[in-house]
Amino acid sequence: MTDLDELLEKTSRTFALSIPRLPEPTRTEVGVAYLLFRIADTFEDSATWGRRRRIRALNLFCELLEGDQEQAGRRLGRARGWARRWYAEVPIDHAGYQQLMADVPAVLDAFFQLREPARRLICEHTVRTARGMAGFVERTGEDGELRLADLEDLREYCYVVAGIVGEMLTELFVLERAALAPVAGELRARSRAFGEGLQLVNILKDSPFDADEGRSYLPPGVERGEVLALARRDLDAAAVYVETLREAGAPRGIVGFNALNLLLAFAALDRLEAHGPGAKISRQQVAEIAAALDHALERGLPVLSPA
Repeated sequence: MTDLDELLEKTSRTFALSIPRLPEPTRTEVGVAYLLFRIADTFEDSATWGRRRRIRALNLFCELLEGDQEQAGRRLGRARGWARRWYAEVPIDHAGYQQLMADVPAVLDAFFQLREPARRLICEHTVRTARGMAGFVERTGEDGELRLADLEDLREYCYVVAGIVGEMLTELFVLERAALAPVAGELRARSRAFGEGLQLVNILKDSPFDADEGRSYLPPGVERGEVLALARRDLDAAAVYVETLREAGAPRGIVGFNALNLLLAFAALDRLEAHGPGAKISRQQVAEIAAALDHALERGLPVLSPA
């Protein structure tokens, strides 16, 4: 197991299960991309730092990603210095995220070694997200809390932090895969909804914890039922995305990666609707969903009704 695999396990329960399903080189590319997005997300979530400091960290992170490949060594040297400061200063209670701050240079080193087309795509989309996050941080109050105005504002936030991820993943899936070229447009049309749906489920699931941390992503005046309904519509669009991949003959690992994330999101949404904020699916249920998915993939069955 590589250090990046260990970081993935420490920073994400779900993606640590789904990313290993991907074929290489996409597995490594998506793993590195996830960790880069998680670094940006850690800066965005550090509300006790204040706006200027968080925006500065996000902008500096973009500078470390961008630039000529010939200057990668110099940027890596800068990253080592900043990582020591971030590890010591970024306010984080999560041990995995603390470790990620210390290992920023290792993640960047892995990023610099990716094949050029993938590296370019990951850089473009990560920077878009980080700069978009900086824009939302700019809107936070003196207490560090972001207050979203309405449902459209929530959707724009979800696009910045997750819809762009969906767009990036789609580009990595179709990269140099001729079999997926005919359906690339269909996949791109639903990639934003896929990311938005997963993010909305996370927001609904984590809302009690976020409230304890002084964060609230649910706009005042918006009924929780509206957000639940939007999340379900997004996941329905994601279901079409997954079946499009399967029917086009995408590699089993790509279908499995997307299907597992989607099935877990549907299960989480069902539980939230039944039991309210903070409800989560159990580890046993996660294992059962993964096993049923593998059964369906082995037999070439539709993966969204694997049982």
